[in-house]
Amino acid sequence: MKRRKTFKRSFALIFIVMAFIPFGLTETKVEASAPYKTFTYDGAGRFVETQTAYLPVSTINRIGDLRLNEASDLVIENDIMYIADTENKRVLVANLEGDLIQIIGEDLLSIPRGIFVTEDQKIYVADEGNQMVHVFDENGELIEEYGRPDHPLYGDHTPFLPQKLVVDSRENIYVISQGNTNGIIQLSQANDGEFLGYFGVNRARINLMGMFRDLIFTEEQREQLFPTVPATTTNIAIDNTGLIHTVTHGDSDEMLKKLNMAGNDLLGPTASSENPTDVLVGPYGNIIVASASGYIVEYTSEGNVLFVFGGQDNGDQRAGLFNTVSGIALDSQNQLYVLDSRKNEIQIFERTEFATLVHEALVYYQDGLYSESKEPWLQVIEMNSLFDFAQVGLGEALFKEEQYEEALALFRSSLHEWGYSDAFWEIRNTWLRSNLGSIFYITVGGVIIQKVIKYLDRKKQILDFMRHGVKRVKDVRLIRELNYIWYFIKHPVDGFYGIKHENKVSTLSTTIWLILMLGIYIFNRYYSGFLFRQVYDGYYSVGSDVLFLGAGFILLVSSHYLVATITEGEGKPKHVFSGVVYSFMPYVLLVPFATLLSNVLTVNESFLLSFTYTFTYGWIGVLLVIMIKEIHNFSMREVFKNIFVTLFTALIFMLIIFIVYVLFLQVYHFVSAILGEVVHRLGNSI
Repeated sequence: MKRRKTFKRSFALIFIVMAFIPFGLTETKVEASAPYKTFTYDGAGRFVETQTAYLPVSTINRIGDLRLNEASDLVIENDIMYIADTENKRVLVANLEGDLIQIIGEDLLSIPRGIFVTEDQKIYVADEGNQMVHVFDENGELIEEYGRPDHPLYGDHTPFLPQKLVVDSRENIYVISQGNTNGIIQLSQANDGEFLGYFGVNRARINLMGMFRDLIFTEEQREQLFPTVPATTTNIAIDNTGLIHTVTHGDSDEMLKKLNMAGNDLLGPTASSENPTDVLVGPYGNIIVASASGYIVEYTSEGNVLFVFGGQDNGDQRAGLFNTVSGIALDSQNQLYVLDSRKNEIQIFERTEFATLVHEALVYYQDGLYSESKEPWLQVIEMNSLFDFAQVGLGEALFKEEQYEEALALFRSSLHEWGYSDAFWEIRNTWLRSNLGSIFYITVGGVIIQKVIKYLDRKKQILDFMRHGVKRVKDVRLIRELNYIWYFIKHPVDGFYGIKHENKVSTLSTTIWLILMLGIYIFNRYYSGFLFRQVYDGYYSVGSDVLFLGAGFILLVSSHYLVATITEGEGKPKHVFSGVVYSFMPYVLLVPFATLLSNVLTVNESFLLSFTYTFTYGWIGVLLVIMIKEIHNFSMREVFKNIFVTLFTALIFMLIIFIVYVLFLQVYHFVSAILGEVVHRLGNSI
């Protein structure tokens, strides 16, 4: 996959005009531009500014005459709002304007954290304080309660502190419990709340420190001193197909998951949202995640980022910014409602024309109706040509219409590897069908010409002049030294003996091979096929690449020679230099072939390149071991000891260079500050 790069975000100051309203109204109308910038991700995983997707249009700061107090959750069902007013120990039901309809559980609830409402108006409340899941009917009457599961598999000492919950079409309840790291608790209403097991458990992450502890502590000691437990799921949502969506704080790899009935994640790694607090699934399968820090991220159903907007309110009480987001919901008009538990208010956002177009195209795209999505994608690109997901969608539409060249260009500009691979396969297949006959005749003709020339050479010696010329060239010392590579590759042990004892190579010929190797590295880096290149189109830093590779080579050779000298190695600097360079000859011979091959392969054929590179680097490793043994006359034990100490020495040198660089920067900035102050004082005195 392509490596992700970050960039500095700069936020412009935008004036906000707010209408004054009479005191006592429950809804505050706002006429304002967004006080934030909206971003999307491009194909390389970088933030790219885009048009505003959602605009704040109004704020609800009261439900009827009641104020919220640390409200924890918000649900909208049939355009009715249900709010877990946590510190006031109640659930408020209101219309979309904020008019109070009813209060639920005022004398029953203790710490209501989560709400779920079914289509038949059953209201489920996760009550942490009472350690219960309460079920109310549409009139607010309690009809059922579910407490801590009494089941051996649940765990004798496992707490039941419900935080969030959802209910599927079979009336199974999925509950997130605070401190329960075993997964989501699954209860069956059909069997009076029977515990069905844990669902969608997160994986425990082991870092380098954890690996180190595994080496030095026993299993019993690790369990007592450093227990490794997975993160507890933060929030949960369910879509209309029954798929469970979860967000988890503190797990960047599995921050957002889309779980099937077996509990397997269908998304894989996604762009992470910092400190997620809530998740919902929209009518297009779009997934919206809110974070406590105030940022809201909208994903496609496949986990691709569409929009990132919002932000932290610095105390100016600006519409569109937040203190602590605790809940999000959508109404039937796709207006987004965001609950802020610190501000004790609900902000309402409506889609812009740009977001509406994206969603319209997304509906067709996710249903596989690529041709129908073409027109809205074109409109999106007309508004923002840097919106890579629109280029992917348009590319899919053109691919369906068999416009492979145009689709290839769009997939390439949006860095969509699989789409590019499919389009390239079609183009390559068409070219092969058109040119297969010509290729066959050229091949047969070439073979016939070769046979004829060989026959005439045997009879008339027509190639004698070429053989004499080649012999004269080979007799040149430098050419002879350069040509030594072929003997070395076939007989590496004897080859190193020739380098050390017979002067088969010189510093000049070795340097020429080193320069050629640097050139091949640059060629491979910038001219590999699009699917296998690590550098994006238009990015070139040849100078820094050569400097980096050259410095690394010098560091490797210097560290190795220093260590070998201390450990009584017999190799001289010239021998070490030539030996290391000739050990990399497989790179010189095979990587150009791999680079050319990468330009005609698809993703499904990448194993050919993987095998070539693995074979090349494995061969280099073997030659380096042989080089150390033959050049320095070491035993195998001394060889591997030398390799380990050489790597450690190189690491120490790198650390020293880094420290010197940091100190130099500090001195430079200090001197610059002093000179600036001197110039400033001289200017004032004049």
